[in-house]
Amino acid sequence: MQAIYNQFIDEIKTTTWLEYIAVISGILSVWFSRAENVLVYPVGLISVIIYIYLSATGHLFGEASVNLYYTIMSVYGWILWSKKNSRKEHALQISGSSKKEWIEQVSFFAIFYIVIYVALSYLKTYFPGAIPWADAFASATAYTGMWLMAKKKIESWYWWIATNMASWR
Repeated sequence: MQAIYNQFIDEIKTTTWLEYIAVISGILSVWFSRAENVLVYPVGLISVIIYIYLSATGHLFGEASVNLYYTIMSVYGWILWSKKNSRKEHALQISGSSKKEWIEQVSFFAIFYIVIYVALSYLKTYFPGAIPWADAFASATAYTGMWLMAKKKIESWYWWIATNMASWR
């Protein structure tokens, strides 16, 4: 137990302020999402832009690409969540998905899964630590979750939970 504690303290000491800002803004972004507050996107952008930089400088280009996707979807979500109807109410409301939308979600996931799996399988010699089926699953569920979050779909949480479970190695 002492070894775990010591490792934790050592890691805290080597964490940069930029990393702290990214983590704190990421946590705040999840909180704003849960509160259905549009600040989820500008605060989330702080986090993902920092993570793009940190990932790229650490030569973690797959992670940088995921955060680039989050950046694009954050701008998209910010636009959607900011729209108002004629009564100055939020035009986009939280909703569940219809059967047709579920088919779209699963198709969206499947396309990303296949593309990422094939790319990682092909590039395995350049990224020997990659596990194509697992990394493709984690990324495709995250891509789907972010897309659905922008659309205020309840099911986004299912995809995020799947991402978290798949990423827990």
